[in-house]
Amino acid sequence: MEVRAEQRQSQTLSPRLQHAVRLLQMSSLDFGLVVRDTLGRNPFLEVDEGVDDPEEFDDASDALESVDGGLESDRDLWHADAGAGSRQASDGDTSALDLVTADSSLSAHLHGQLNTMPLCERDLNLARVIVESLDDDGYLRTPLADLLDVVTLEPPAELADMQIALKMVQSLEPAGVAARSVAECLELQLHEIECVEMRAVAHTIVAAHLSALAARDIQGLARQLGKTPAFIESVCDRIRRLDPRPGWRWGSSHISYVVPDVIVKKIRGEWSVQLNPAIVPRVKLNQVYADLYQRHHTSDMTDMGAHLQEARWTVRNVEQRFSTILDVARAIVKRQRHFLEFGPMAMKPLGLREIAEEIGSHESTVSRVTNNKYMATPLGVFELKHFFSRAMVSANGRACSGTAIRGLIQDLITEETTDNPLSDAEIKRQLAQQGLVVARRTVTKYRQMLRIEAVGRRRRHDA
Repeated sequence: MEVRAEQRQSQTLSPRLQHAVRLLQMSSLDFGLVVRDTLGRNPFLEVDEGVDDPEEFDDASDALESVDGGLESDRDLWHADAGAGSRQASDGDTSALDLVTADSSLSAHLHGQLNTMPLCERDLNLARVIVESLDDDGYLRTPLADLLDVVTLEPPAELADMQIALKMVQSLEPAGVAARSVAECLELQLHEIECVEMRAVAHTIVAAHLSALAARDIQGLARQLGKTPAFIESVCDRIRRLDPRPGWRWGSSHISYVVPDVIVKKIRGEWSVQLNPAIVPRVKLNQVYADLYQRHHTSDMTDMGAHLQEARWTVRNVEQRFSTILDVARAIVKRQRHFLEFGPMAMKPLGLREIAEEIGSHESTVSRVTNNKYMATPLGVFELKHFFSRAMVSANGRACSGTAIRGLIQDLITEETTDNPLSDAEIKRQLAQQGLVVARRTVTKYRQMLRIEAVGRRRRHDA
């Protein structure tokens, strides 16, 4: 046993600093929710109605409109619609906005159709049980025998009754609903194929050759079914136009829209970077309340003191967060202006350290800032981390970014012919001819990142 003293240095983060780090890596939408929550419960915070730099925000708004194709009319519509849904017309009648149909869920859509059918109460109840058992894709994943346990009817329902009810639900729109497998879902939609011969072949493919369809094995299907590859290709194309997830047309799914944090626009020959005013929480310290507290606070008012400290910290954090985002965005644009001018092929290699040294910050800070933060440019909206990639040295010794190579691969595949598409090895060879030595597995990785299928699935057969 031995007891000894030892000195060591270690770095720890205070709870407040840890919280600041978490806030920095949040998306601006999430960060705005946090700030608004704090604003609602902290008496020392208030909405800043003024704008620090009106010209800056005006320029940013103009830039966003030019990027997105003119958002002013859309914004006006949103402002006009806000609070107008329950408003009545001037003559006291219901406004036309009140008559707009709300989005319907899949179950409500199906129940509405069942209610118009001449069904007895027993059959209607069984059909309703099936509708309520469908998942978001519109499939019935629960075995019919298990559904008998949730039905209380007299006399008790039997499996044959549930099968009849299932056929009833499967006859509703959208076609393919209440299927128990992908094959059954597609089969329920085959009546939409008008050509009798194509419909018969499609039925055979769906029933017995679904794996070959998924693998796009046109030659194999043609041999097994005794048809020409061109005919099989047309049948498979028609099958692929069917909907394997009919439930997705309805439901409570919300589309997530990306809101850019910064907006880039070329003004008088120079690239300008501005914060998007729509995502900046405008909060400030309520100086009147703060002064009153400072003059009259007592030892019993510790809670109010904590609120005041939180308010000051929130204001500083908002300013620091968006100042850092703006600094990082400007440093990125400074180095990637050729990308903005000429597109992906002009993207330069860029590392976190280079930006960190430029703005006088740590690489981890830059990493957090580039996550879930977006930049609107004339070429589209990109996440900030999109502009970072490691350098790949070409045959002439010049550095090239992975983004530029992906752009070249995209162009090569776009220009290929469907009867003779390029393999990954051939793409590697053509890149080498342009002085870019890239491994075949790297070509494969970049092709998959571009969501482009392998050569066998891109090949089409005309005979």
